[in-house]
Amino acid sequence: MYRVLKFGGSSVASATNISRVLDIVEKEAAKGKVVLVSSAISGCTDALLSGDETQFQEMERRHRDIIKRLFTGEDRDTLQQRLDALFQEMRQSPVEEQVTFGEIFSTTILSAKLVTEGYKTVWLDSRELVIKDNEPLTYRNIRESLQATEADIFVAPGFICRNAAGKVDTLGRGGSDYSAAIYAAAVNADSLQIWTDVPGIMTANPKQVPAARTIPRMSYEAALDMASHGAKVLYAPTVAPAMAAGIDIEIHNTFAPDGKFTLIGAFPDASRWIGVASDGPVIRLVGANMPGMDGQDAAETAARALREVGIAARKMTADGPSLAIEVKVAVLDQALRTLHRTFFQEMPVKEVNLFVAGHGAVARALLQMVHESAQAVLERTGKQLRIVGLANSRQYGIDLGGEPVINRKGDYIQAVLEEAPKGSIFVDATDSETLYLRYPELLEAGVGIVSSNRRSFAGSYADFAAIHLSARENGVPLRYETTVGAALPILESIARGANSCDEVLSIEAIVSCTLNQILSDYRPGGASFATLVRQAQERGLTEPDPRLDLGGRDALRKLLILSREAGIPLEESEVEVQPIVPANLLQGSLASFYDGLEAYESEWARQALEAEQQGFRRRFVASLEKTGNGYRAGIGLKKVPPVHPAYYLRGTENAIIVRSAFHPYPLVIQGPGEGAREAASSILNDILR
Repeated sequence: MYRVLKFGGSSVASATNISRVLDIVEKEAAKGKVVLVSSAISGCTDALLSGDETQFQEMERRHRDIIKRLFTGEDRDTLQQRLDALFQEMRQSPVEEQVTFGEIFSTTILSAKLVTEGYKTVWLDSRELVIKDNEPLTYRNIRESLQATEADIFVAPGFICRNAAGKVDTLGRGGSDYSAAIYAAAVNADSLQIWTDVPGIMTANPKQVPAARTIPRMSYEAALDMASHGAKVLYAPTVAPAMAAGIDIEIHNTFAPDGKFTLIGAFPDASRWIGVASDGPVIRLVGANMPGMDGQDAAETAARALREVGIAARKMTADGPSLAIEVKVAVLDQALRTLHRTFFQEMPVKEVNLFVAGHGAVARALLQMVHESAQAVLERTGKQLRIVGLANSRQYGIDLGGEPVINRKGDYIQAVLEEAPKGSIFVDATDSETLYLRYPELLEAGVGIVSSNRRSFAGSYADFAAIHLSARENGVPLRYETTVGAALPILESIARGANSCDEVLSIEAIVSCTLNQILSDYRPGGASFATLVRQAQERGLTEPDPRLDLGGRDALRKLLILSREAGIPLEESEVEVQPIVPANLLQGSLASFYDGLEAYESEWARQALEAEQQGFRRRFVASLEKTGNGYRAGIGLKKVPPVHPAYYLRGTENAIIVRSAFHPYPLVIQGPGEGAREAASSILNDILR
């Protein structure tokens, strides 16, 4: 029985590579007769097609170098003379025939080397045996030629043939695979091996999709579909002769002969999806030909996956079990990676245990959001979120099975330290002024922290720095994007600039949702300022004591966090705070505060009317500005003109305007600064980062 081995251009590109080929051939020759089919050395066919003498000479040099390294003495001289004659013959041949000499060069060298190794070797001239589009005659020619000569190894050039008119011709680019299949079918070989530079047919082109993996076993039909739509590791016409003769095709890697490979044969495909290939802007998601399967059933999944990365498919067409997807060339590789990740990459599930502290609106919204989005998060990120700890201000509950009940009294943090697996996340959704003191303990225990509690990061800079240091030293996450601007990506934007050495020149932050709402609603002659403050308190927009908002306390905390995120170690004592109302109103009982605020109405109305007549709007602004010796920080009521980004703020919207050394125009981030679901969404984002 015969074993047919075909080697591609990269496999015979150098003397070192050819030595690998010979090792493989000799191993197979121990099992039976071998037919060795080879391509031209890599780059040779293109050089011959060019018709350029300089490239011809470079090809001669490469072949001479191979001969010099593989042969010695008389064998070297004899073979070199033979190659010189072939190159001369090539130059004298018609232009259309010159391209056929690459395979003759390579197989002449291979045949000669096998002879020196002691094998009885015969070189076959495919130009005389393979007749294009005449399968019966081709098969008869090959059988008769092999039967007429005793040999251990037959060496045949791939790619080349003769046409019906008797002229030398080719089987097309990649035709050496087809040549091997023809030889195998002609002699009913028991093995057809295609040796290349990749470990078989892969789920995608590894140059475009690094996560591609070898398909160990596939049907003839699936292999033909992949090869016909861009999987260049196999020339599509190769499949037909092998399939007709019932010969399995093996695709091996010359450079890892004992590694993974693909076996193609008459058996069902093991998976619903085989691979993804592309030919130009058209991507082919190749499916197995299973009963009841239609490529259209994947269209919605594919479209959704592409939309999530910002790619719109121009066209999707089901073709039997497969799906054709057309995209812009500019996003082809990204689309391939996205589809491969969606259909072929099984992401390991990572359990993320969440210990939540807080029982207010934000915490409740977070719990609901985690439950609602659990499956979508798992599918998109491979992370399985599990609420395993809950606590309010009085009790807590922990259940690593994922069903905690708040019924235990005691130290919740201590219980988390004792029971939380490493890699867990502690979520601080409280407004505690002391809980942050326990952050270092959690971080040192390997528990990450996601916090919406701005009090935790607005204390002394020493405490702020110590928390960050503990997170870095223990390699666990510490995230608190929600502390300023709810769901707006304010802190992340500032931190990126600081990390890239961009110096902040100024920050203007309009971040008091309470005062933004009141200032937007207030009209002289309408509801009084005191009434609007009372309504905001009743709606839960203010702190329990609204004087903390009017006195600038909330804005101060946010300014401290913003400054520190920019790398500026600002302390509370360095910020000049001007309350929105006279300081004497901020003293005494809450009832006396509202009485004083009503008495202040006429002055408040006068100021508002004056700003309106000047074309300004009033905003409560926390600001930081670089000076010659450092930074000046302040908080107070300012009049802003129509050209200012904060002029058009409405309701509880926040805005931050950052000017930096690297950018001539300010960075403006604006959007909703209030809302439990918005804050919960930002917390969830921090958890998943």
